[in-house]
Amino acid sequence: MTVDEIVQSVQKFNCKLIEITGGEPLLHKETPALATRLLDLGYEVLLETSGERDISCVDSRVIRIMDLKCPGSGESAANRWENIEYLTLRDEVKFVVSDRADYDWAVAAIRKYDLEQRTNLLMSPVFGKVEPVELVDWILQDGLDVRFQLQLHKIVWPPEQRGV
Repeated sequence: MTVDEIVQSVQKFNCKLIEITGGEPLLHKETPALATRLLDLGYEVLLETSGERDISCVDSRVIRIMDLKCPGSGESAANRWENIEYLTLRDEVKFVVSDRADYDWAVAAIRKYDLEQRTNLLMSPVFGKVEPVELVDWILQDGLDVRFQLQLHKIVWPPEQRGV
C-alpha cells in the first residue's frame, strides 16, 4: 500500500491514536513519511520498533517505543545504541526479560545510559519463561522506575499464533 492508501484506510476509522508496528516498520522507507503525514492530520502516532534501525529519521512528535533486546532473545547484538540519544521523555524503551541474567543486563543498561531520566521504561517477562510475580519482585527489590507489562497478545491469543 502507498502512504496515500494507508491514510485513506485510517481515515475510515473513528480514532485519533495510530500505532505503527508489526515486524519492523522502519524496514519500509515510507514509514517516517507516513508517520509525519498522520501527525499533520491531527493523529497521535506511536511507532513500535525493534531498536535495530535508526530512529533519527522519525518525526520527533511520534512516540517511539523502542526495544532494547536482552541477551536471552539472541538479538542483543542488533541493538542500535546510538538511538538512545534521540529518545525523549515522550518515548519508551521496552525490555523483554527471559531470566535473571536478562533482568540484570537490563538494569545495567538502564543505569549506564541513565534511561530512568531520559525516557519511559517498560519491562515484560517472556511468556512461559519468567513468572510475572518473579519479575515484579525483582523490580520492587531494586526500586526501578519502570512500568511492568505483560505480553497481552500471548494471553488473548494462543502464544504460538503469529500475525496478531
